[in-house]
Amino acid sequence: METRPGEPPMNVVFDAERLRNPASGLGQFCRALGAALLAEQPAGATVTVIAPRKQLGTFGQGARHIETRWWHRFRSPATPDVWHATHQDAWIRPPRDVPVVLTIHDLNFLERADYSARRKALRLATVQRLVDRASVVSAISAYSASVVGEHLELRGRPVHVVHSGNPLDTLSGPAGAPTDRRLGALAGKRFFLAMGVLHPKKNVHTLLPVMREFPDSHLVLAGPANHPYAREVEQRAAALGVGDRVLIPGAVTDGDRRWLYEHCDALLFPSLSEGFGLPLVEAMSLGKPVFASRLTSLPEIGGDAARYFDSFDASSMAGTIRRGLDEYRSNPSRRSALIAHASRFSWARAARTYWHLYAEAAGDARARDR
Repeated sequence: METRPGEPPMNVVFDAERLRNPASGLGQFCRALGAALLAEQPAGATVTVIAPRKQLGTFGQGARHIETRWWHRFRSPATPDVWHATHQDAWIRPPRDVPVVLTIHDLNFLERADYSARRKALRLATVQRLVDRASVVSAISAYSASVVGEHLELRGRPVHVVHSGNPLDTLSGPAGAPTDRRLGALAGKRFFLAMGVLHPKKNVHTLLPVMREFPDSHLVLAGPANHPYAREVEQRAAALGVGDRVLIPGAVTDGDRRWLYEHCDALLFPSLSEGFGLPLVEAMSLGKPVFASRLTSLPEIGGDAARYFDSFDASSMAGTIRRGLDEYRSNPSRRSALIAHASRFSWARAARTYWHLYAEAAGDARARDR
């Protein structure tokens, strides 16, 4: 995107506060999209990144950096031409008259059984206030956009679907030996991988009885493991007699994450609710078979390249995995088809789309001021 002659320079604030947890999906989104925005930055535009202290150097010298502070909830740290609120729970306050581009990842809390109706209504009202404040609303999948349209008042505005890219594109590869000794012990062994924060919505406990059907394989549940659900999974694995083949390493480094994808037999992703599903794209980009649930956004992202669980019955899931692996191993074109499908998801494409949305929001604000 080129700045039009006579058009004022545009300064964009990019809210990367969620880099406080860089291993999370939102952390990966902020890091990858922020880097792509700088790479696709049009002439005359600048980017100011708001990030935690430990992550201030993430984007190098191409951006101005502001450290997140608690008072940013009440007072803006900058006055740009456009403000990008990068997720639906953003708490840093933009200036009153600055146009806001809001990205909504999901409204998965509406499906949570542990949330009361009152708690859901309060959270939805908070998101609605952000939507009311926004000049442009985007979503990371068509599924999320449909949920937004169903539950939030948009006042006739469209929801722009901007698919995320592949986080592995930001990493150099191939990966060397893993830095975590527990992962290194898996070298030469067969294992399945489940990637993501260990939370009940990820539904990974359904994989434990499946492992009894694959006695020669291990299961790695990689991702932040601070939720009590992680201990529940460990206890269930032990009770089922598969505890010695289930590894929960917690959040892994970028290099170890790539190593896990490169060496696993398949990604298993029985999640109950996803706004996008980054691990599907990551695994497919390395030609690895993917087995996912049919719920929420996952069929949109996995497309015909992924294989899907018809139920969460262990025997049915095991059968789906066996058939899919047999197909994968007997058909050399499956690997290239997975890689080709993953290539559809590009951070550069997403960044170019966001620059156009920034220009649209800034242009509308200037037109109103004339």
